[in-house]
Amino acid sequence: MKKEENIIVGISIGDLNGIGAEIVLKTFEDPRTLEFCTPVIFASVKTMTFLKNHFKVDVNLNGINSLDQILPQKINVFNVWNDHVKIQFGKEDFKIGEFAIKSLEAATSALKNGNIDVLVTAPINKHNIQSDTFKFPGHTNYLEQELEGNSLMLMVADKLRVGLLTDHVPVKDVATQITPKRIKEKIETIYTSLQKDFKIRKPKIAVLGINPHNGDNGVIGTEDDTVLRPTLEEIKKTGKLIYGPYAADSFFGSNNYTNFDAIIASYHDQGLIPFKTLSFGQGVNYTAGLNKIRTSPDHGTAFEIAGKNLADNSSFKEAVFKAIEIYKNRLEYDALTENPLKFNQKKI
Repeated sequence: MKKEENIIVGISIGDLNGIGAEIVLKTFEDPRTLEFCTPVIFASVKTMTFLKNHFKVDVNLNGINSLDQILPQKINVFNVWNDHVKIQFGKEDFKIGEFAIKSLEAATSALKNGNIDVLVTAPINKHNIQSDTFKFPGHTNYLEQELEGNSLMLMVADKLRVGLLTDHVPVKDVATQITPKRIKEKIETIYTSLQKDFKIRKPKIAVLGINPHNGDNGVIGTEDDTVLRPTLEEIKKTGKLIYGPYAADSFFGSNNYTNFDAIIASYHDQGLIPFKTLSFGQGVNYTAGLNKIRTSPDHGTAFEIAGKNLADNSSFKEAVFKAIEIYKNRLEYDALTENPLKFNQKKI
């Protein structure tokens, strides 16, 4: 069994024309980080050496060709490719997208096989990763296919946690995708995650309405009254502390969100606009509900500043430490929920 202090953090490198490699290298430039984990970057030593020289980051890279060569206290780079990579910062490039997916697939395979303990993903460009073999709108959907469980995008910043009923779907499709089944599944996922991953014994969860003002009694849509409210009432009868639906427009401005352990928004922008307004640069995107742990920073590829050595690695660093924290919390949860009573059968 791996020692808890030697947690192996796998890192998919993301879009090499963006800021991903820069924030990864800057995070591990601080040698104290290696006291908490052993990083494994899925890319190539040749590519990462070019990038560390470009950004003048003072790190030593340990190139490996097999995952059994991982060394603690080192920044390991697993060679996923040997190709020469033409990096053009700030440019969208489908070839670069292919390298991003090679990195993600190799890291996910290592996660599934137990070669790494957690996965932290650097930002990808959702357009240039599309191909005949990869047709996912983002990391979350791909990981749900590859891993076990029901995924939920959970944005985390200290005690602020925002989950989504629907994530990367067009606004016109939101209402039709919010069904009683989906509501129950997502609430169960976030409830269990709060207990297991965040050590909250009896979570309090707020749910935001679908329509403005929760539909104003059917004047601005009926989905809140016909789908959301009855389903929440049904869930409340199980003993879970579920509250809402709340009108989304005043929920965060009134500081009501501070009364809850998590908030579930109906769709992407309803939840992520207030979350990023309150915590941008310090937030973490956590894929809750899966049997393995994956986190990422709360921002994208930032092509506009790529290659200029201007990227702030705070969110990526938070993502690394949040993954480590959740990993430890799960170990503790598993230990506490094991049956402590062991009976010795006596032969009669």
